[in-house]
Amino acid sequence: MKKKSFVTLIMSVIGGLLFALGMCMALLPEWDALTEGIIVGAIGAVILLAMALVRRKMDGKPMIVLNGKTAGTALLAVAGAIVLGVGMCMVMVWDMLIWGIAVGIVGIVLLLCLIPMVKGLK
Repeated sequence: MKKKSFVTLIMSVIGGLLFALGMCMALLPEWDALTEGIIVGAIGAVILLAMALVRRKMDGKPMIVLNGKTAGTALLAVAGAIVLGVGMCMVMVWDMLIWGIAVGIVGIVLLLCLIPMVKGLK
């Protein structure tokens, strides 16, 4: 395993676990840990962002390239994540099972659209 792959693996696992734990802490009313969950989730998100920047640096690429495609990709990623999160809230917090699943599927489809947008179709 290459060094950059190992660093990416470790940082993504730690960031992903912290982000997921923070979401659970914030969304589950039984845990009564909304503030702590937001903090833990934010730390996980920062680690994941740092992982992306470290990976680009280890690949010898510039940190961030600002152009239209990058902005569109980021906008689609944020929109897909928000729609998926709203669907999760509808199911877990607001007891709207069917509508929440439908909204979550729309969010997943938006996130799946990132693959051809970033990699392109051949």
